[in-house]
Amino acid sequence: MAYRKLGRNSSARRALFRGIVTSLFQHDKIETTVAKAKEISKMSAKMITLAKRGDLHARRQALAFLTSVKVVKKLFEEIAPKYKDRQGGYTRIYRLGPRRGDAAEMAIIELV
Repeated sequence: MAYRKLGRNSSARRALFRGIVTSLFQHDKIETTVAKAKEISKMSAKMITLAKRGDLHARRQALAFLTSVKVVKKLFEEIAPKYKDRQGGYTRIYRLGPRRGDAAEMAIIELV
């Protein structure tokens, strides 16, 4: 399998990822489970690559995925210029250990 299903159907999974990726770009760092962090890392890399392109079509594609216009503006004007010389590896994942309630492996994902 090329991706994790996370116990959700495709529309719920897409909605989850849209919200989490938007939060990652808004706050630069979020705490989530390791499985979600690994999936989000792929999607955030695609969004940053779009932002590095910087044209109108790329902006519209980013707007179609991210849930906030302010976050898209931040992505294109602040985040993308930081990575203009970098060819990938935009995020870093730190493992935190198990969560108290259900012992799910937790992690912090942040922009490098």
